[in-house]
Amino acid sequence: MSRQGNRRPENPKISRELFVLTYGALVAQLCKDYEHDEDVNKSLETMGHSIGIRLVEDFLARSAVKKCRSYSETIEIIAQVAFKMYLGITPTVTCNSPARNEFSLILEKNPLMDFVEELPAGRSSLCYCSLLCGAIRGALEMIHLDAEVTFIQDALKGDDVTEIGIMFLKKTESKKHKRNK
Repeated sequence: MSRQGNRRPENPKISRELFVLTYGALVAQLCKDYEHDEDVNKSLETMGHSIGIRLVEDFLARSAVKKCRSYSETIEIIAQVAFKMYLGITPTVTCNSPARNEFSLILEKNPLMDFVEELPAGRSSLCYCSLLCGAIRGALEMIHLDAEVTFIQDALKGDDVTEIGIMFLKKTESKKHKRNK
């Protein structure tokens, strides 16, 4: 008799749908808990940051990507590998600066919004998918890249697409630890 406890689900779409529904319930609860949209947005971004920090190890182990040599290479890996791996989509990447440190990820379809048609009444400042910005920022932080990650366009606010802006601020130095002998 074989053990099936450690097997991955046969249909990854089911787990994605469960995540999307659970995420929707989380956002709804945060809207009940917090009066102001800014507090909900901050909470979602903070949760996403924590997820991004933890997701890096899984991503590096499962994807076997090599060290990126440029910001543009890093953003391509995020779009083509990470988004595909975790959300089942591949955003379009655009570069927004001559210095090649500002990029946009354009999502024609945002899977976090699969079951959401509009923002709740009176919640026009809510950034429903702030979790994504936090996750990207947290993951980049773990590979020693400081970045500002924000929503530029939001399909839930009437835009044609969802656009996430990523501005690389600087490469942080990894701290070398000396071993005591």
